[in-house]
Amino acid sequence: MAHAFPILRGGHHLQLLEGSRAFFPALVAAMDAALHEVRLETYIFDCTGAGAEVAEALVRAAQRGVSTRVVVDGVGTGGLPLLWQQRFSAAGVRWRVYSPVNLLVLLLPTRWRRLHRKLCVVDGAVAFCGGINILDDFHDPNFGTLQAPRFDFAVCVHGPMVAQLDAAMDVLWRRLQAVRDLRQHAVKHAVQTLLQIRPVALNATERIAASAGTSSAALVLRDNIRSRSRIEHAYLRAIHTAQHEIIIANAYFVPGFRLRQALVQAAERGVRVQLLLQGKYEYFMQYYAARPVYGVLLGAGVEIYEYAPSFLHAKVAVVDGHWATVGSSNLDPLSLLLAREANVVADDLVFASRLRDRLLQAIQDEGQRMDPTLYARRPLRQRGLEYIAMLVMRLALWVTGKRY
Repeated sequence: MAHAFPILRGGHHLQLLEGSRAFFPALVAAMDAALHEVRLETYIFDCTGAGAEVAEALVRAAQRGVSTRVVVDGVGTGGLPLLWQQRFSAAGVRWRVYSPVNLLVLLLPTRWRRLHRKLCVVDGAVAFCGGINILDDFHDPNFGTLQAPRFDFAVCVHGPMVAQLDAAMDVLWRRLQAVRDLRQHAVKHAVQTLLQIRPVALNATERIAASAGTSSAALVLRDNIRSRSRIEHAYLRAIHTAQHEIIIANAYFVPGFRLRQALVQAAERGVRVQLLLQGKYEYFMQYYAARPVYGVLLGAGVEIYEYAPSFLHAKVAVVDGHWATVGSSNLDPLSLLLAREANVVADDLVFASRLRDRLLQAIQDEGQRMDPTLYARRPLRQRGLEYIAMLVMRLALWVTGKRY
Protein backbone atom coordinates (compact mmCIF):
# COMPACT_ATOMS: atom_id res chain seq x y z
CA MET A 1 0.00 0.00 0.00
CA ALA A 2 1.27 3.46 -0.88
CA HIS A 3 0.49 4.88 2.58
CA ALA A 4 1.68 1.93 4.65
CA PHE A 5 4.03 2.90 7.43
CA PRO A 6 7.57 1.52 7.15
CA ILE A 7 8.17 -1.55 9.29
CA LEU A 8 11.40 -1.14 11.23
CA ARG A 9 13.39 -4.37 11.42
CA GLY A 10 16.32 -5.24 13.62
CA GLY A 11 19.73 -6.56 12.67
CA HIS A 12 21.12 -3.32 11.24
CA HIS A 13 24.36 -1.52 11.91
CA LEU A 14 24.19 2.20 11.12
CA GLN A 15 27.08 4.65 10.90
CA LEU A 16 26.40 8.38 10.65
CA LEU A 17 28.62 10.24 8.18
CA GLU A 18 28.80 14.04 8.07
CA GLY A 19 29.74 15.71 4.80
CA SER A 20 31.81 14.45 1.90
CA ARG A 21 34.86 14.56 4.17
CA ALA A 22 33.51 11.52 6.03
CA PHE A 23 31.29 10.06 3.30
CA PHE A 24 33.79 9.90 0.43
CA PRO A 25 36.54 7.98 2.29
CA ALA A 26 33.98 5.40 3.46
CA LEU A 27 32.51 5.15 -0.04
CA VAL A 28 35.93 4.82 -1.69
CA ALA A 29 37.03 2.17 0.82
CA ALA A 30 33.91 0.11 0.08
CA MET A 31 34.44 0.44 -3.67
CA ASP A 32 38.12 -0.53 -3.37
CA ALA A 33 37.09 -3.66 -1.46
CA ALA A 34 34.37 -4.60 -3.97
CA LEU A 35 34.62 -8.08 -5.47
CA HIS A 36 31.52 -8.30 -7.67
CA GLU A 37 29.39 -5.18 -8.06
CA VAL A 38 29.15 -1.46 -7.35
CA ARG A 39 25.86 0.38 -7.89
CA LEU A 40 25.75 4.16 -7.50
CA GLU A 41 22.93 6.69 -7.91
CA THR A 42 23.27 10.42 -7.39
CA TYR A 43 21.65 13.67 -8.42
CA ILE A 44 24.96 15.50 -8.92
CA PHE A 45 28.23 13.88 -9.96
CA ASP A 46 30.93 16.53 -10.00
CA CYS A 47 34.55 15.50 -10.44
CA THR A 48 35.94 18.71 -8.93
CA GLY A 49 38.16 18.29 -5.87
CA ALA A 50 37.26 15.32 -3.68
CA GLY A 51 34.60 14.20 -6.18
CA ALA A 52 37.47 12.96 -8.37
CA GLU A 53 38.42 10.49 -5.63
CA VAL A 54 35.06 8.74 -6.04
CA ALA A 55 35.44 8.77 -9.82
CA GLU A 56 38.89 7.21 -9.51
CA ALA A 57 37.50 4.49 -7.22
CA LEU A 58 34.86 3.63 -9.83
CA VAL A 59 37.54 3.35 -12.50
CA ARG A 60 39.68 1.10 -10.30
CA ALA A 61 36.73 -1.17 -9.55
CA ALA A 62 35.76 -1.52 -13.20
CA GLN A 63 39.36 -2.16 -14.27
CA ARG A 64 39.63 -5.17 -11.99
CA GLY A 65 36.41 -6.66 -13.38
CA VAL A 66 33.83 -5.44 -10.90
CA SER A 67 30.46 -4.70 -12.49
CA THR A 68 30.19 -0.93 -12.03
CA ARG A 69 26.91 0.90 -12.68
CA VAL A 70 26.27 4.62 -12.23
CA VAL A 71 22.98 6.50 -12.68
CA VAL A 72 22.87 10.30 -12.52
CA ASP A 73 20.12 12.83 -13.03
CA GLY A 74 20.00 14.70 -16.31
CA VAL A 75 19.39 18.08 -14.68
CA GLY A 76 21.58 17.69 -11.61
CA THR A 77 24.68 16.38 -13.33
CA GLY A 78 24.49 17.73 -16.85
CA GLY A 79 27.40 16.82 -19.08
CA LEU A 80 30.34 14.85 -17.72
CA PRO A 81 33.76 16.26 -18.76
CA LEU A 82 35.11 14.54 -21.87
CA LEU A 83 38.18 13.25 -20.04
CA TRP A 84 36.03 11.40 -17.50
CA GLN A 85 33.69 10.12 -20.20
CA GLN A 86 36.69 8.56 -21.90
CA ARG A 87 38.14 7.14 -18.69
CA PHE A 88 34.84 5.61 -17.60
CA SER A 89 34.26 4.14 -21.04
CA ALA A 90 37.77 2.68 -21.25
CA ALA A 91 37.55 1.15 -17.77
CA GLY A 92 34.07 -0.31 -18.32
CA VAL A 93 32.09 1.93 -15.96
CA ARG A 94 28.50 1.78 -17.21
CA TRP A 95 26.87 5.22 -17.04
CA ARG A 96 23.18 6.03 -17.45
CA VAL A 97 21.38 9.40 -17.31
CA TYR A 98 17.90 9.63 -15.80
CA SER A 99 15.64 11.90 -17.87
CA PRO A 100 18.28 13.69 -19.97
CA VAL A 101 17.70 17.38 -20.58
CA ASN A 102 15.95 18.13 -23.86
CA LEU A 103 12.96 20.04 -25.17
CA LEU A 104 10.56 17.46 -23.73
CA VAL A 105 11.75 18.32 -20.22
CA LEU A 106 10.37 21.82 -20.70
CA LEU A 107 7.21 20.86 -22.57
CA LEU A 108 6.02 17.76 -20.69
CA PRO A 109 5.39 18.11 -16.94
CA THR A 110 5.86 14.35 -16.51
CA ARG A 111 9.51 14.87 -17.49
CA TRP A 112 10.01 17.25 -14.56
CA ARG A 113 10.36 14.23 -12.29
CA ARG A 114 13.95 13.91 -11.17
CA LEU A 115 16.26 11.28 -9.68
CA HIS A 116 17.17 12.96 -6.42
CA ARG A 117 18.15 9.98 -4.27
CA LYS A 118 21.79 9.38 -3.33
CA LEU A 119 22.48 5.66 -2.96
CA CYS A 120 25.29 3.18 -3.27
CA VAL A 121 25.36 -0.58 -2.75
CA VAL A 122 28.57 -2.62 -2.88
CA ASP A 123 28.48 -6.39 -3.32
CA GLY A 124 24.98 -6.50 -1.83
CA ALA A 125 26.65 -6.24 1.59
CA VAL A 126 27.06 -2.56 2.44
CA ALA A 127 24.94 0.42 1.42
CA PHE A 128 25.03 4.19 1.69
CA CYS A 129 22.00 6.48 1.75
CA GLY A 130 21.69 10.18 2.45
CA GLY A 131 21.65 13.68 1.06
CA ILE A 132 25.27 14.00 -0.05
CA ASN A 133 25.92 14.27 -3.77
CA ILE A 134 29.22 13.33 -5.37
CA LEU A 135 30.27 16.91 -4.80
CA ASP A 136 33.18 18.33 -2.79
CA ASP A 137 32.13 19.96 0.50
CA PHE A 138 33.97 23.15 -0.39
CA HIS A 139 32.84 23.43 -4.01
CA ASP A 140 29.53 24.53 -5.51
CA PRO A 141 28.84 24.32 -9.27
CA ASN A 142 27.02 27.68 -9.16
CA PHE A 143 28.98 29.62 -6.51
CA GLY A 144 32.50 28.20 -6.81
CA THR A 145 34.70 27.76 -3.74
CA LEU A 146 32.87 27.79 -0.41
CA GLN A 147 34.39 29.35 2.70
CA ALA A 148 32.92 26.64 4.95
CA PRO A 149 31.87 23.06 4.21
CA ARG A 150 28.35 22.20 3.11
CA PHE A 151 26.26 20.80 6.00
CA ASP A 152 24.91 17.37 5.07
CA PHE A 153 24.69 13.75 6.19
CA ALA A 154 24.68 10.17 4.94
CA VAL A 155 24.40 6.81 6.65
CA CYS A 156 26.38 3.64 6.04
CA VAL A 157 24.17 0.57 6.43
CA HIS A 158 24.82 -3.11 7.06
CA GLY A 159 21.91 -5.49 7.48
CA PRO A 160 18.67 -6.65 5.83
CA MET A 161 17.88 -3.24 4.33
CA VAL A 162 20.84 -3.55 1.95
CA ALA A 163 18.97 -6.15 -0.11
CA GLN A 164 16.02 -3.77 -0.49
CA LEU A 165 18.29 -0.95 -1.62
CA ASP A 166 20.01 -3.27 -4.06
CA ALA A 167 16.66 -4.37 -5.49
CA ALA A 168 15.41 -0.78 -5.82
CA MET A 169 18.52 0.25 -7.72
CA ASP A 170 18.29 -2.81 -9.95
CA VAL A 171 14.70 -1.94 -10.88
CA LEU A 172 15.68 1.55 -11.99
CA TRP A 173 18.71 0.30 -13.91
CA ARG A 174 16.63 -2.26 -15.81
CA ARG A 175 14.04 0.38 -16.72
CA LEU A 176 16.72 2.71 -18.03
CA GLN A 177 18.31 -0.18 -19.90
CA ALA A 178 14.97 -1.05 -21.50
CA VAL A 179 14.52 2.55 -22.65
CA ARG A 180 18.02 2.46 -24.11
CA ASP A 181 17.23 -0.78 -25.94
CA LEU A 182 14.01 0.67 -27.38
CA ARG A 183 15.88 3.69 -28.71
CA GLN A 184 18.25 1.29 -30.43
CA HIS A 185 15.24 -0.67 -31.81
CA ALA A 186 16.12 -3.75 -29.74
CA VAL A 187 12.48 -4.31 -28.82
CA LYS A 188 12.79 -7.98 -27.90
CA HIS A 189 15.66 -7.34 -25.51
CA ALA A 190 13.81 -4.39 -23.95
CA VAL A 191 10.75 -6.57 -23.28
CA GLN A 192 12.91 -9.28 -21.72
CA THR A 193 14.56 -6.71 -19.46
CA LEU A 194 11.22 -5.32 -18.29
CA LEU A 195 9.84 -8.79 -17.59
CA GLN A 196 12.75 -9.42 -15.22
CA ILE A 197 11.76 -6.49 -13.00
CA ARG A 198 10.32 -7.44 -9.64
CA PRO A 199 8.72 -4.96 -7.20
CA VAL A 200 10.82 -3.94 -4.23
CA ALA A 201 9.36 -5.63 -1.12
CA LEU A 202 9.81 -2.79 1.35
CA ASN A 203 7.79 -4.35 4.15
CA ALA A 204 8.41 -8.02 3.51
CA THR A 205 10.66 -10.18 5.63
CA GLU A 206 13.91 -10.58 3.73
CA ARG A 207 15.29 -14.08 3.40
CA ILE A 208 18.85 -13.05 4.06
CA ALA A 209 21.07 -13.30 7.06
CA ALA A 210 20.89 -10.27 9.36
CA SER A 211 24.10 -8.55 10.38
CA ALA A 212 25.28 -8.40 13.95
CA GLY A 213 23.85 -4.89 14.25
CA THR A 214 21.27 -4.00 16.86
CA SER A 215 19.57 -1.03 15.19
CA SER A 216 15.95 -1.21 14.05
CA ALA A 217 15.64 0.55 10.72
CA ALA A 218 13.72 0.72 7.45
CA LEU A 219 14.19 1.99 3.94
CA VAL A 220 11.59 4.55 2.83
CA LEU A 221 11.41 5.22 -0.90
CA ARG A 222 9.39 7.80 -2.79
CA ASP A 223 8.45 7.35 -6.44
CA ASN A 224 5.52 8.25 -8.66
CA ILE A 225 3.98 4.76 -8.82
CA ARG A 226 3.66 2.69 -5.65
CA SER A 227 5.33 4.88 -3.01
CA ARG A 228 4.11 8.40 -3.60
CA SER A 229 3.62 9.41 0.05
CA ARG A 230 5.78 7.09 2.15
CA ILE A 231 8.36 9.66 3.22
CA GLU A 232 5.80 12.32 4.10
CA HIS A 233 3.78 9.79 6.09
CA ALA A 234 6.89 8.65 7.97
CA TYR A 235 7.50 12.25 9.05
CA LEU A 236 3.85 12.80 9.93
CA ARG A 237 3.66 9.70 12.10
CA ALA A 238 6.82 10.66 14.00
CA ILE A 239 5.61 14.25 14.53
CA HIS A 240 2.11 13.19 15.61
CA THR A 241 3.53 10.77 18.22
CA ALA A 242 6.26 13.11 19.52
CA GLN A 243 6.10 13.72 23.26
CA HIS A 244 9.09 15.91 24.09
CA GLU A 245 11.23 17.10 21.21
CA ILE A 246 11.35 17.43 17.41
CA ILE A 247 14.53 18.56 15.65
CA ILE A 248 14.47 18.90 11.86
CA ALA A 249 17.28 20.10 9.60
CA ASN A 250 16.09 20.55 6.03
CA ALA A 251 17.58 22.42 3.12
CA TYR A 252 14.46 23.31 1.14
CA PHE A 253 11.62 23.60 3.62
CA VAL A 254 8.21 24.39 2.13
CA PRO A 255 5.93 21.99 4.02
CA GLY A 256 2.41 21.36 2.84
CA PHE A 257 -0.68 21.89 4.99
CA ARG A 258 -0.52 18.51 6.77
CA LEU A 259 3.11 18.89 7.79
CA ARG A 260 2.61 22.49 8.91
CA GLN A 261 -0.41 21.52 10.98
CA ALA A 262 1.41 18.57 12.54
CA LEU A 263 4.29 20.82 13.63
CA VAL A 264 1.92 23.48 14.96
CA GLN A 265 -0.10 20.91 16.91
CA ALA A 266 3.08 19.39 18.35
CA ALA A 267 4.25 22.79 19.56
CA GLU A 268 0.82 23.59 21.00
CA ARG A 269 0.79 20.39 23.07
CA GLY A 270 4.16 21.29 24.62
CA VAL A 271 6.65 19.54 22.35
CA ARG A 272 9.77 21.61 21.73
CA VAL A 273 10.10 21.97 17.96
CA GLN A 274 13.41 23.23 16.54
CA LEU A 275 13.97 23.73 12.82
CA LEU A 276 17.43 24.29 11.32
CA LEU A 277 16.85 25.70 7.84
CA GLN A 278 18.70 27.23 4.92
CA GLY A 279 20.13 30.63 5.79
CA LYS A 280 22.10 31.37 2.63
CA TYR A 281 20.55 32.22 -0.72
CA GLU A 282 20.97 29.34 -3.19
CA TYR A 283 17.89 29.07 -5.42
CA PHE A 284 15.27 31.79 -5.80
CA MET A 285 12.13 29.65 -5.57
CA GLN A 286 13.24 27.43 -2.69
CA TYR A 287 14.70 30.32 -0.68
CA TYR A 288 11.82 32.77 -0.93
CA ALA A 289 8.91 30.32 -1.14
CA ALA A 290 9.88 28.91 2.26
CA ARG A 291 9.49 32.15 4.17
CA PRO A 292 5.71 32.70 3.96
CA VAL A 293 5.11 29.51 5.97
CA TYR A 294 7.32 30.66 8.85
CA GLY A 295 4.68 32.96 10.34
CA VAL A 296 2.21 30.29 11.45
CA LEU A 297 5.06 28.16 12.84
CA LEU A 298 6.64 31.02 14.79
CA GLY A 299 3.20 31.95 16.08
CA ALA A 300 2.78 28.46 17.53
CA GLY A 301 6.12 28.62 19.32
CA VAL A 302 8.23 26.68 16.83
CA GLU A 303 11.89 27.74 17.00
CA ILE A 304 13.42 28.48 13.59
CA TYR A 305 17.18 28.77 13.14
CA GLU A 306 18.89 29.68 9.88
CA TYR A 307 22.21 27.97 9.18
CA ALA A 308 24.76 30.69 8.51
CA PRO A 309 28.31 29.39 7.77
CA SER A 310 27.64 27.67 4.43
CA PHE A 311 24.90 25.96 2.46
CA LEU A 312 22.71 23.66 4.53
CA HIS A 313 21.93 20.60 2.41
CA ALA A 314 20.84 18.17 5.13
CA LYS A 315 17.53 16.31 5.13
CA VAL A 316 17.48 14.79 8.61
CA ALA A 317 15.36 14.73 11.76
CA VAL A 318 15.38 13.40 15.32
CA VAL A 319 12.24 12.91 17.41
CA ASP A 320 12.25 12.26 21.18
CA GLY A 321 15.91 11.29 21.07
CA HIS A 322 15.38 7.83 19.55
CA TRP A 323 13.61 8.15 16.16
CA ALA A 324 15.78 9.49 13.36
CA THR A 325 15.80 9.81 9.60
CA VAL A 326 18.63 10.54 7.16
CA GLY A 327 18.01 10.78 3.45
CA SER A 328 17.63 12.77 0.27
CA SER A 329 14.10 14.11 0.64
CA ASN A 330 13.50 17.77 1.32
CA LEU A 331 10.20 18.81 2.87
CA ASP A 332 9.02 20.68 -0.18
CA PRO A 333 6.76 19.83 -3.14
CA LEU A 334 9.63 19.11 -5.51
CA SER A 335 10.82 16.25 -3.29
CA LEU A 336 7.48 15.08 -1.91
CA LEU A 337 5.55 15.17 -5.21
CA LEU A 338 7.95 14.90 -8.14
CA ALA A 339 11.31 13.31 -7.29
CA ARG A 340 12.59 9.83 -6.64
CA GLU A 341 13.86 9.97 -3.06
CA ALA A 342 15.28 7.59 -0.47
CA ASN A 343 15.46 7.95 3.32
CA VAL A 344 16.59 5.63 6.07
CA VAL A 345 14.39 5.68 9.18
CA ALA A 346 15.76 4.29 12.43
CA ASP A 347 14.57 3.76 15.97
CA ASP A 348 17.88 3.57 17.75
CA LEU A 349 18.95 5.58 20.79
CA VAL A 350 22.67 5.59 20.02
CA PHE A 351 22.36 6.55 16.36
CA ALA A 352 19.68 9.16 17.05
CA SER A 353 21.70 10.63 19.91
CA ARG A 354 24.73 11.15 17.68
CA LEU A 355 22.65 12.96 15.10
CA ARG A 356 20.80 14.94 17.78
CA ASP A 357 24.05 16.10 19.40
CA ARG A 358 25.41 17.35 16.07
CA LEU A 359 22.18 19.17 15.21
CA LEU A 360 22.00 20.84 18.60
CA GLN A 361 25.62 21.93 18.24
CA ALA A 362 24.87 23.41 14.81
CA ILE A 363 21.78 25.18 16.18
CA GLN A 364 23.74 26.66 19.09
CA ASP A 365 27.01 27.55 17.34
CA GLU A 366 26.08 27.99 13.67
CA GLY A 367 22.40 28.91 13.62
CA GLN A 368 20.78 32.32 13.79
CA ARG A 369 17.42 32.24 15.57
CA MET A 370 14.59 33.96 13.75
CA ASP A 371 12.88 36.68 15.79
CA PRO A 372 9.07 36.57 15.30
CA THR A 373 8.88 40.35 15.69
CA LEU A 374 11.51 41.03 13.05
CA TYR A 375 9.92 38.45 10.79
CA ALA A 376 6.59 40.27 11.01
CA ARG A 377 8.35 43.53 10.06
CA ARG A 378 10.29 42.20 7.09
CA PRO A 379 10.52 44.67 4.20
CA LEU A 380 7.84 44.97 1.53
CA ARG A 381 10.37 44.06 -1.17
CA GLN A 382 11.11 40.76 0.54
CA ARG A 383 7.42 40.02 0.91
CA GLY A 384 7.00 40.67 -2.81
CA LEU A 385 9.79 38.23 -3.69
CA GLU A 386 8.22 35.64 -1.39
CA TYR A 387 4.86 36.09 -3.10
CA ILE A 388 6.42 35.70 -6.56
CA ALA A 389 8.34 32.58 -5.51
CA MET A 390 5.25 30.99 -3.97
CA LEU A 391 3.21 31.86 -7.06
CA VAL A 392 5.81 30.25 -9.34
CA MET A 393 5.85 27.12 -7.19
CA ARG A 394 2.06 26.85 -7.14
CA LEU A 395 1.91 27.41 -10.90
CA ALA A 396 4.45 24.62 -11.45
CA LEU A 397 2.40 22.29 -9.27
CA TRP A 398 -0.79 23.22 -11.10
CA VAL A 399 0.85 22.42 -14.45
CA THR A 400 1.88 19.00 -13.16
CA GLY A 401 -1.59 18.33 -11.78
CA LYS A 402 -0.30 17.99 -8.21
CA ARG A 403 -1.96 19.26 -5.04
CA TYR A 404 0.11 20.13 -1.98
